[in-house]
Amino acid sequence: MEEERGCRANVHVVVLAYHGQGHINPMVQFSKRLASKGIKITVATTLSNTKALQAVSSSSSLRFLSVYDDCTEGGVAGLGGFKGFLDRFQVSGSKNLSNFIAQHDRSEYPVKCLVYDANIPWASGIASNFKIASAAFFTQSCAAAASYYPMYCEVSGTPMPESVFPLIGLPKLGIPNLPSLGPTDGRYPPIIMHLLSQFDNIHKANWVLMNSFDQLEEEVVEWMAKLWPVKPIGPTVPSFHLDKRVENDDDYGFHTYKLDSRDCMEWLSSKKPGSVVYVSFGSAALLSAEQMSEIATSLKQSCANFLWVVKPTEQSKIPHNFSEETSSKGFIASWCPQLEVLAHDAVGCFVSHCGWNSTLEAICFGVPIVGMPQFLDQMINAHLVEKVWKVGMGAVADDKGFTRSEEISKCIQIVLEGERGKEIKKNALRWKELAKEAIDEGGSSDKHINEMVSYLIQHEASN
Repeated sequence: MEEERGCRANVHVVVLAYHGQGHINPMVQFSKRLASKGIKITVATTLSNTKALQAVSSSSSLRFLSVYDDCTEGGVAGLGGFKGFLDRFQVSGSKNLSNFIAQHDRSEYPVKCLVYDANIPWASGIASNFKIASAAFFTQSCAAAASYYPMYCEVSGTPMPESVFPLIGLPKLGIPNLPSLGPTDGRYPPIIMHLLSQFDNIHKANWVLMNSFDQLEEEVVEWMAKLWPVKPIGPTVPSFHLDKRVENDDDYGFHTYKLDSRDCMEWLSSKKPGSVVYVSFGSAALLSAEQMSEIATSLKQSCANFLWVVKPTEQSKIPHNFSEETSSKGFIASWCPQLEVLAHDAVGCFVSHCGWNSTLEAICFGVPIVGMPQFLDQMINAHLVEKVWKVGMGAVADDKGFTRSEEISKCIQIVLEGERGKEIKKNALRWKELAKEAIDEGGSSDKHINEMVSYLIQHEASN
């Protein structure tokens, strides 16, 4: 068949992606990497995500499979809220995914491996049932996973490792004010219990894939490798912006929001190099009106130009007349192509919630970060940005949990103008090169991916 041309051996890998954009994007990018090495890939996810991916994906190397109809069954907003969604996803997803694997069992391309988001631990059982290889894919930093693991040991009764990774200096995990995922006994809230389930079947996985790279989190990787077959395979940023070895890979191919009707890229191109503060808090973070006001005040008072991404659902929180008062130096968009923005030389710093994908993207483009973490692993990522990699500043929140305009303005000024900012920029450019080296031919992440591919091809040849 024409669509199978270029596949090596008869190896077919199914990649089961979680529903959120922050989970889908890195898993699809990893899928493109595998496909570029001659592996047939099917990306399995929800129906709504499948439709979006098929509609905008420029890559013909991936196939998409819906294993759960969240369109008619209500998705996250349906009966039972998020907990109900997870239950329905497991029931329908496990049945449909099992049927798909079974149907291909005697085909030319039987499924030989299931790569699943670690947030879907029940997928491990499907791999075991069909006696195929499996890989748990963690979409957060290695340091975040290491910080969760002692909690998992406590609640599950799993013996603690002899040496717990030294997390001295890392901040406590912030707990978001999110809808409950259901009742939970014990000291940890439901959202933490859900995250801890990532470790439920990790001991059964052939590989534990991390969206990071060896040098970025060297000490944590060495510690984790004593427990599991850890393979950092990141950064999972489109190849065009890194090594340029994967064809037609210049964008993720999946976005929660559509591009603003105004051309933010044209606006950026009218600004001097390093003169723009880019502000974005990702697809999931929700800021209060008070915090939005503090950000607006800092941008208004700053001498720098700014590009501020504010989701349509959040724009009512922007202070009255702010857009008009700052029109000479600011651009507010409901969405923008973040990769293109970070790659633009007009951008001097990135005010970010420090979600892991945004953090990795900033590192890959050498853009300094002003961190304003909101919850969970974002706190850890912001700490790493400032204290470990030294590629940015952490804007400190007050005792009420708000980061005030004076603090934000101070951090922006230091990064853009101060002597410390010069050192931060120097460090950012160094990590940019190391990120490229990791995923390029012969780099650490490339080697880890090749080892996985070689195993699958050799295993197929021996059967």
